[in-house]
Amino acid sequence: MIKQLRHSFFQVFTVTFVWVTLLLTIFFGKQTITIYYLWNLIGISASCGVMFGVVYSGLWNYLTLKPIWNVLISSVLNISFGLISVCLFSIDMFTFILPWLPGMLLLSVLLHSLAFYVYGKIDAKKQSRELNELINK
Repeated sequence: MIKQLRHSFFQVFTVTFVWVTLLLTIFFGKQTITIYYLWNLIGISASCGVMFGVVYSGLWNYLTLKPIWNVLISSVLNISFGLISVCLFSIDMFTFILPWLPGMLLLSVLLHSLAFYVYGKIDAKKQSRELNELINK
């Protein structure tokens, strides 16, 4: 499990670092940045790596909590790590979106609930199909 989570973290970290660097190059290519801003990019990548590579994988695949707890934990942590990433990217953008926090939390809970139940339904059908195939053999 630890090996899988570590692999997921570094995979998400690397893809995020390349993706954010590409976006910065496209949109702010003419501006120069300080070498210290690279630490912000590493922080953004690490934040995404922890959230999507470790927390989501561990929460949805390895922990056995009730669905409401999975939804609430993933929603709150998703918004928290997202705000950390935005703050590392730009303090001005962070202060601009901070008043919208209650709406972001509500939307996050709703979308995580929807995703959980849709994924659960698809997974149940898949497992049912696999069991039926085993019975028919």
